[in-house]
Amino acid sequence: MSYFCVRKNNRCQNYNQNIIMDLIKEIVDRAKSNKQHIVLPEGTEERTITAADRLVAEGVADITLIGCPKEIEDLAKKLNLSNISKATILNPQDYAKKDVYANLLFEMRKAKGMTIEQAQALAGDPLYIACLMIKNGDADGEIAGARNTTGDVLRPALQIIKTAPGISVVSGAFLMFTKAKQYGKDGLLIFADCAVTPEPTAQQLAEIAVASGNTAKALVGEEPQVAILSFSTKGSAKNPLVDKVIEATKLAKEIAPSMKIDGELQADAALVPSVATQKAPESTVAGKANVLVFPSLEVGNIAYKLVQRLGDAEAVGPILQGMAAPVNDLSRGCSVDDIYNMVAIAANQAIAAKSNKG
Repeated sequence: MSYFCVRKNNRCQNYNQNIIMDLIKEIVDRAKSNKQHIVLPEGTEERTITAADRLVAEGVADITLIGCPKEIEDLAKKLNLSNISKATILNPQDYAKKDVYANLLFEMRKAKGMTIEQAQALAGDPLYIACLMIKNGDADGEIAGARNTTGDVLRPALQIIKTAPGISVVSGAFLMFTKAKQYGKDGLLIFADCAVTPEPTAQQLAEIAVASGNTAKALVGEEPQVAILSFSTKGSAKNPLVDKVIEATKLAKEIAPSMKIDGELQADAALVPSVATQKAPESTVAGKANVLVFPSLEVGNIAYKLVQRLGDAEAVGPILQGMAAPVNDLSRGCSVDDIYNMVAIAANQAIAAKSNKG
């Protein structure tokens, strides 16, 4: 059994708790039942190739490893991996669609000054190839970061895959497994944005709220009840910061009219039914929220770390949301389990994205 990597005391630990195990099983089972094609551009990295061996052996996803075929073959032998032949190996220096991808990149970026020669060179870069595969419809998602920085992973993704329709901002969500089982799904809540956008505008905050609700549906299988948080509940305070949250709530409801979204709500009003009855009696979300959207990255990052440390919660993420196709960034200190799990998460995101389109 594979476990999520959780962030606790600056190290990854495995927590054999029923709720985590159940959620992992749900995510992996959904991935197996509707197999997606996930690209791993760091195909010559040991943890990546080991995770790929397990993923193809267990039928979690169709996998493409990008890297020198001889190097991958030698590494598989060294690590006693017996299933790599079930994955697709793409040589970044010599593959059938290299010219197709170079021309695709050139057409997309020529207005920004890119030359065909530059595009041809980048069509040999594994991180660019992965994104071009997705853009061309040849793959469904990408996982990278075991060897590359976040900036290196996101740069080609934002240039090529870009954000989802109606979304202009990328954000990072955490699955927060708390011990307060009366909230969310047995204590499981979605926190966002805790990782990417420092000072979202009202429009961006609205988009983050909708993207976070979609993450809850895709990964947790719960109907989202999204609370956009503030230090005010329904006009209890007057401030431009409160006004931004009020505007974001209005815009979010326009973007996703069928999603349950409300704001501005204080955290206790969002979570505690008795407080909600007093502070926001007309709200359909207050007292029942399972998705908490913070007004800024500063607040979100502080909040998830406080809940993690003082509340002894487990934080899984960040899971990038808002992209037109799943691209998730790993920590360079990640484990094989982390990569396995993030591929399953990306597969679920891809399934949900296709369902929303269709």
